[in-house]
Amino acid sequence: MELKVINDKGESLAPVAASEALFGRSYNEALIHQIVVAYHANGRSGTRAQKDRGEVKHTTKKPWRQKGTGRARAGMSSSPLWRGGGKIFPSSPDENFSHKVNRKMYRAGMASILSQLVREERLAVVEGLTVEQPKTKLLAQKLKAMGLAEVLIITDTVDENLFLSSRNLPNVLVLEARHADPVSLVQYDKVLLTRGAVKHFEEAFA
Repeated sequence: MELKVINDKGESLAPVAASEALFGRSYNEALIHQIVVAYHANGRSGTRAQKDRGEVKHTTKKPWRQKGTGRARAGMSSSPLWRGGGKIFPSSPDENFSHKVNRKMYRAGMASILSQLVREERLAVVEGLTVEQPKTKLLAQKLKAMGLAEVLIITDTVDENLFLSSRNLPNVLVLEARHADPVSLVQYDKVLLTRGAVKHFEEAFA
């Protein structure tokens, strides 16, 4: 298995050998969907709270007498059927949204995403990517020369100048390989890996 390699001018270089198990895996849409949904769900926090009929502010007085009014029987205004009444199944702050994903499934899902990026020619490898100063303009010029606009840059170790230069670019994200996630890989139009990041992925997911 070989991956496309480009230089800082966007020119193609000799391809680099990579793991077939990681970058040549068949596409598994159901598995990718599962790990993407799980990643979003595991990032949620149960901060919302609603009140049940015992917690809402209300009077315990019977709204009207039981018989003779022609209206339905009512016991108190905290009924969930009433406007301003309690919630039948209220959300609580300790609500757990997490999804369990086995390690083997997660590795297979990440490999499937990376393999599909290679097939769609959305993934490329670069020897290294650095900027001399932490300036957005310098990184923007470098990416323009490489023919990249919306791109996820994954490096083995994040250079501080590179990270600071990318923060004001709305369609550019710089991540360390150990922090790469399925949502970012799917979201960005192009993915740029350093050779060190490729090695890290092979050790982690292959």
